[in-house]
Parts: sequence; C-alpha cells; structure tokens
Amino acid sequence: MWQAFIDFMLNIMMYLYQGLGNNFLFALVAFTVLTRVLLLPLNLRQQRSTIRMQELQPQVQAIQKKYRDNQQKMMEEFQKIGYNPTEPLMGCLPLLVQMPIFFALYRVIIIMLESTPESLLTLKETIDPSFDLATMLPIDNTFLWMNLSLPDPYFVLPVLVAGSMFVSQKLLMPPKKAAEDSKGRNKKGAEQDDPAAQMQRSMQYTMPLMFGFFAMSFNSGLGIYFVVSNLIGMAQGFFVRRTMAQARAESEVRRKANIEAAARLENDDNNNGKKSESKTKKLTDSVEKNKKSNKKSKKKGKR
Repeated sequence: MWQAFIDFMLNIMMYLYQGLGNNFLFALVAFTVLTRVLLLPLNLRQQRSTIRMQELQPQVQAIQKKYRDNQQKMMEEFQKIGYNPTEPLMGCLPLLVQMPIFFALYRVIIIMLESTPESLLTLKETIDPSFDLATMLPIDNTFLWMNLSLPDPYFVLPVLVAGSMFVSQKLLMPPKKAAEDSKGRNKKGAEQDDPAAQMQRSMQYTMPLMFGFFAMSFNSGLGIYFVVSNLIGMAQGFFVRRTMAQARAESEVRRKANIEAAARLENDDNNNGKKSESKTKKLTDSVEKNKKSNKKSKKKGKR
C-alpha cells in the first residue's frame, strides 16, 4: 500500500517534469501547488476555525472565571457561544494529512535525482512505460548552491522553512491587545486559565522550530516544498483574515441598522400612542362639554 502510494506520486512528478520542459524545480513547485489546491477546503476550514477560536478567547476566559467550580454550566455556556475546547486540536489535522505526502515526496526526490544504478533501475521499473527516459535523463538536481537531493549545506533553507511557517501561523492569530483587562492582567496572563489557547500559542513557536530542525536533515527538494507550501498558506491566511473581517463589518452594519430600525419603530409606536391618547382625550373632553351643555339647557327649560 505504501509503496503503491510512492509509485503514484513518482508518476505524477514525472508527468509534471515532462510537461514543464524537463525542469525539476518547476515540477516540484507545481506539485506543491497541486497538493495545496487539493487540501484547500480542509486548510480554509482549519484557518477560519483557528481565527474564530482566538477571537472567542475573551468570552471563554470570562466564562471560565465565572463558572470555575461548575464544569457542566461552563460547557453549556461554551456551547452557547459556539466554542469547542477540543477544536484547537483540529488545527493539526491538515498537517497530519500531509505527513504521508512529506515522507513519500522525500523518497520520490531521492529516486528521481540520485544517479545511482539502483535509483535508475527503480525509476525505470516504476514509471509509466510511455515515458522516454532517454530524453528525460539526466535530471538536473541543482538549484542555486544546492543539490536538491541533499540537505542545504549552509542551512539557509531550514531558516526559510521555520520563518515561513511561523509567519503563516502568525497570520491566524488576531492582533494582541495593547491594553490590559479589568484586573490589570494582560492577555498572556489571562491565557494561563485556558489550556487550549495556551497550547495553540505554544504550537505557534514549537512547530516552526521543529520543522526547521528537521529541514536540516531533509533533502533540499523537500525543503523547497515546505517553503512554497508555507508561502501559499500565508496567502490563504491573509485572504481568510480579510474575508472574515469584511463579514464581521457587514454583520455589524446590519446589526446597527436593525437596532436603528427597531428604535424608529418604537418611536413611531410611541408617537402613535401619544396621538391616540390625545385624540381620545379630546373626544372625552368634547363628550363632557356636550353633557354639561345639555344639563344647562335642561335647567333653563325647567325655569
């Protein structure tokens, strides 16, 4: 099963390599874009969920403080605001889904770029028979100072991997509030009451460092995959933040418009009520005057 998956990815890379003018770097970038497009629904859902969970943190912290000794009531209040304490763990799902792709791509790069007899034999036995290896080999394995089948000797690529991953995750975090809360405790201190938020904040730093460290031993081709993937993630994060901000702004405008409409309706009802009371009072006064006039007329008639 695992070997079949590697063979499938190897053939995809060979088709891309052939279709893009026998340029391995272009094929690798195209494969990265294709992977991100296939995972786009999952990534967008995860990014929206992460931003929303971060925005709910002030309400979450208030509920935790208020119902610290009543877990059942706390969970009920969480459900009312749409907060799921286990949802931050779902942020790891896109990464877990991509892990088989990482490991398989690592193997594919070695098979394609190493010029050893074993690699060439594996390549010939695995790829589609329609490929003409005579016109495709040797595959150029260099880019700038790097051999794409070996780790970056100057560790520039691992730094780019860690930096791009950190920025892509940073875009999913709402801007920090400069002001402290009513207790004089800043946001970082307040997060100590919420393990989920604390874990998410910790992962923002540990994941880039971990992958940067791994990239020191990865072949450079896989490092380029990570960098391109993170750049696409940064663009997605910027897009998601922008669309969610627009949606919130439109929702706020509608909310204010509804409040103003309700206030106008209430004022109209009050004005109509006052007019009705005024008419009723005038009618009552008129009736009373008529009664008094009739009484006076009767008295005069008796005299």
